[in-house]
Amino acid sequence: MHSVPLARNKFMKSTILTIGLLALSLAQGCSKLSIPTETAPPETAKEFWPQWRGPLATGVAPEANPASEWSETKNVKWKIKTPGFGTSTPIIWGDRVFILTAIATGKKSESKKIAPPVEETTLLGAARRQGGGFRSEVPDEAYQFVVLCLDRNTGKTLWQKVAREQVPHEGHHKDHGFASASPVTDGEHLIVSFGSRGLYCYDLNGKLIWEKDLGDLQTRMSFGEGASPALHGDTVVMNWDHEGEDDFIIALNKRTGKELWRMPRKDATTWSTPLIVEHGGKAQVVVNATEKVISYDLATGKEIWSTTGQTVNVIPSPVTDGKVVYAMSGFRGAMVQAIQLGHTGDLTGTDAILWSHNKSTPYVPSPLLVDGLLYFVSGNNGQLSCFDTRTGEAHFEAERLEGIFGIYASPVSAKDRVYVLGREGACLILKKGPTLEILATNKLDDKTDASIAVVGKQLFIRGHQNLYCIEEK
Repeated sequence: MHSVPLARNKFMKSTILTIGLLALSLAQGCSKLSIPTETAPPETAKEFWPQWRGPLATGVAPEANPASEWSETKNVKWKIKTPGFGTSTPIIWGDRVFILTAIATGKKSESKKIAPPVEETTLLGAARRQGGGFRSEVPDEAYQFVVLCLDRNTGKTLWQKVAREQVPHEGHHKDHGFASASPVTDGEHLIVSFGSRGLYCYDLNGKLIWEKDLGDLQTRMSFGEGASPALHGDTVVMNWDHEGEDDFIIALNKRTGKELWRMPRKDATTWSTPLIVEHGGKAQVVVNATEKVISYDLATGKEIWSTTGQTVNVIPSPVTDGKVVYAMSGFRGAMVQAIQLGHTGDLTGTDAILWSHNKSTPYVPSPLLVDGLLYFVSGNNGQLSCFDTRTGEAHFEAERLEGIFGIYASPVSAKDRVYVLGREGACLILKKGPTLEILATNKLDDKTDASIAVVGKQLFIRGHQNLYCIEEK
């Protein structure tokens, strides 16, 4: 889905970074999903796709039964060309679809500049002297950062709002963009993050309620921004990890934008979206990051627990079944940790880590959690694993997916199926379960890095050029 000199030397610098950041992706499903009532969203929300990773924040659409076959000429209810560019996953509420995009205006400012090199003393600096690494161009053109509301049944634009127009202060990775964070809604408020370009709250008719400028992020290697806002009750949470000195996590009142609390953090750039989970009658915010996975009390911001063990450049969002949090990352190493809720303090090396695994974990895509099964890809490759959430044993590991060569989108599930979308428009439909069984292979002409959103009988697939609504006819 989300850079300049690497301040603070917070982790080992890499020699060559190849990140196609952040097609940020969504859903888990099945009416038999065993998740405690206290963590389940309201019944209405479960019908829709109100946030990144769907109504349960697991990749599951619990009440959906979408098509399993499509092409450019089959089961496309509508297809529209989207203005600008973005890799954020759409969200859906009622008959409305919301997407974010960044539209180049053609208005030039200064001439293009190259992001300053990393200090020559670092490994990355040495790689650059040898011609390796990644150098991001600082934009010289203003962009409009736009919220689009579409009619779910026709694709017609209902309203379009420019949240801000400005020249971005830094660039992004070639596979990334300026609109990678997914919005979130409770059916009344629409919370939208453009990162360094501001946090906004609209009503569902496009009226601006409040806005908040949190400053400028300095992302690692100018790879870009991507963490989405999280919403629980009246509280909006944003994580603000970057290469600057002012890392923090912040909670705001969704109705007014008033700051409720802000806690300092010390971590490198994080593209992972916070997970809010209720346990024991208390809501907590879990943030996956390089230095530590940390849980904060949603009401106060005070730290509840933490554990070390993840890799650098953390992108995948954690998932939970209400009792255990599953956090993973997969750049310059691999790690998945099953962290039991209900503990406090430093959990590193304790029995609270029920199991862990250090192979075949994802770099960009987030995992899918459904019916005691944890699905995740290996790196950004067309290889899929399925683990038993209770034991940590692999049902299958790093199995090659025929016809899928690269993946940024996160897998999703609906009914008895799992949907795995590749970067070139191919989507494999798998039978949900402990064995790898392919039911269908579908292909669209567009490139596809954003994750699928699933509502009712419809799938929403955002390509680089087009947004598709797939529905069986």
